[in-house]
Amino acid sequence: MQPLLQLNNIEKSFPGVRALAGASLNVYPGRVMALVGENGAGKSTMMKVLTGIYSRDGGTIRWLGKETTFSGPKASQEAGIGIIHQELNLIPQLSVAENIFLGRECVNRFGCIQWSTLYARADALLQRLNLRFNSHKAVGELSIGDRQMVEIAKVLSFKSRVIIMDEPTDALTDTETASLFRVINELKAQGCGIVYISHRMKEIFEICDDVTIFRDGQFIAERPVSELDEQSLIEMMVGRRLEEQYPRLDQAPGEVRLSVEHLSGSGIHDVSFTLRKGEILGVAGLMGAGRTELMKVLYGALPRSAGQVILEGKPVLARTPQEGLKNGIVYISEDRKRDGLVLGMSVKENMSLTALNYFSYPSGRLKHDREQLAVGDFIKLFHVKTPSMDQLIGLLSGGNQQKVAIARGLMTRPKVLIIDEPTRGVDVGAKKEIYQLINQFKQEGLSIILVSSELPEVLGMSDRVLVMHEGRLSGDFPIEQASQEIIMAAAVGKHNNMQQVAP
Repeated sequence: MQPLLQLNNIEKSFPGVRALAGASLNVYPGRVMALVGENGAGKSTMMKVLTGIYSRDGGTIRWLGKETTFSGPKASQEAGIGIIHQELNLIPQLSVAENIFLGRECVNRFGCIQWSTLYARADALLQRLNLRFNSHKAVGELSIGDRQMVEIAKVLSFKSRVIIMDEPTDALTDTETASLFRVINELKAQGCGIVYISHRMKEIFEICDDVTIFRDGQFIAERPVSELDEQSLIEMMVGRRLEEQYPRLDQAPGEVRLSVEHLSGSGIHDVSFTLRKGEILGVAGLMGAGRTELMKVLYGALPRSAGQVILEGKPVLARTPQEGLKNGIVYISEDRKRDGLVLGMSVKENMSLTALNYFSYPSGRLKHDREQLAVGDFIKLFHVKTPSMDQLIGLLSGGNQQKVAIARGLMTRPKVLIIDEPTRGVDVGAKKEIYQLINQFKQEGLSIILVSSELPEVLGMSDRVLVMHEGRLSGDFPIEQASQEIIMAAAVGKHNNMQQVAP
């Protein structure tokens, strides 16, 4: 089959980093090509070379059989290549329709925008994706998952021949993912080619026809998905065999460190639970169940309206994140780009940002040597891949950014570490490293709350599992009693064991 798009032997280097070394990719009409590899393998760089954001150092691009070079994203978009970026490119203050057709508004012969036509076209796109909101709504009022669907609607509006989807389901519910897969199948039937970049193995085997594997900026293989299984695909991605995906550390937890009693606040109601030293407490639930809201109330990022939090025998009240940190509670956000990192600052500055009091003289002047020593130790411990600690963090891969975000939290020497979606957008190799680090801190007695949408992750790493449903706890299960079926039943409100569980 003649490819719609061919990238052959692409080369791209940055100072101190060779991002692509002879990488190749083919996209075929009516087929979904998965593009997989560890964080830093070169997937995002390849897409930026294709769309003209980066100029290539070598290799060729053939579009519809002709060798070409795109001068920038607008040129590639107008040629028929659409891309849904992992990081959303939306303006919160504008409506959904305005975001979808920004710069391409429907105008009459006098240059005035035809608002009724604009909103009608946008609503048709939302209906195609089975979305429950209308196009008049401001994007800033939508959840992350709904914003992701707006990005997908925007790309569909271009009627592109090739559509690149970079981690498209990262923030989507199961229902939204099913709607996306239905649209992908429609696009395939129309002869479109799809590039599907994802770390979720299950999705690759469910929706993709072929797979291209990158490792360390190099092309490793192109295979039909039907010829592979999950284990063989992971081995090609990481270049080694991963013996155990979830390396649970079995150890008896210590005494109770944190007691939450009848806590209510923004989006949560009457929540009670305990957390012990050296324990990993998993928190599961559907999107919108109140998991993140509960963590933010604990940490002080959202207001508390009732109840109390007792840490090591003393009541604490965190009204701001600064007070949460002072009390010894650290929260690592699910959205590392928006809430967790300052992309224009270096690895060193991001890592030490919340622990500057440990590296400062009473006058406020920084102890630079001590800061550099601590950052260097964490870079080694976390195996952060960076040319230097002075590298801009925005230039690191997602997995390495996540490691820096976790290291920053640990630099404050917390008593309770809350990690919200710790491996979102992280490849299988980096996931394993993050799990091993979590186990190491668990062994040292740190109390850890692990919030995750991935049930295998919750079941694989936790000692106990809490389940949230509509802002309330609907389950508290020892890991020996927990299963995917039991957790899902509690998550949808069909099973509730909270009457039997003491806070």
